[in-house]
Amino acid sequence: MSTHPHAPGAAAPRRSLVWLTVATAAALAVLIALGTWQVERLHWKQALIARVEERLASPPQPLPAPETWADLTAEEVEYRPVSFTGRYDHSREIHVFIALTQPKGPLRGQGYFVMTPAMLADGRWVFVNRGFVPLDRKDASTRPESQIPGDVTIAGLMRPAEEPSWLSPKPDVSRNVWFVRDPARMAVAAGLDPARVAPFTVDAFAADLPGGLPQGGETVITFSNNHLQYVVTWYGLAAALAVVYVALARKLLRRG
Repeated sequence: MSTHPHAPGAAAPRRSLVWLTVATAAALAVLIALGTWQVERLHWKQALIARVEERLASPPQPLPAPETWADLTAEEVEYRPVSFTGRYDHSREIHVFIALTQPKGPLRGQGYFVMTPAMLADGRWVFVNRGFVPLDRKDASTRPESQIPGDVTIAGLMRPAEEPSWLSPKPDVSRNVWFVRDPARMAVAAGLDPARVAPFTVDAFAADLPGGLPQGGETVITFSNNHLQYVVTWYGLAAALAVVYVALARKLLRRG
């Protein structure tokens, strides 16, 4: 005996189909939104890589005017080639821990980036990453020949201040070991007025320094770009969910 479409036995499959449709629509909305977000991130990352490649191929320009420093964005600063004249104060070195795995020079492994403040003609300061030194050369007294006096021309890449993450260890100021390049905090530790210190740093290009240290030109320029993979994943899951929904819906309709 067949079941009438409006008989009580047909209600259960219809209710199941309604709930299945609602749940599938919600899940599809989330998956498609995630895929679309990754498309936007892919375009942003591609534009970032193109902008950085263009900057890296450009000749150094003068430092931005000090009155503009406070308004500079990270995008305006990142990897911008600059050249300026300054006078290093080697007594105020800041040491930022780094594990250098893909060096451009001969030294690699654990060590420090040497951040030395350079005083400009107007009395303002810019922290310059002069380069890498191994753990046993952290103390400036082990490389006195590299403590260049007087005015020097400094060329390198601008870098924005780094924001610590919840995983970032706190700096050990007493041992002068840092993990994040924060010019304002480094200024305080070095006894400088943060208001007169640039809110960015400069990674010096490789230079033929006496003694070979610090090993300059070690700016880490890497961009992970897995967004296309994520786009395919999220949209693929959405397509698979749609196929499963159609199969289940057909089965429920046959039962109803």
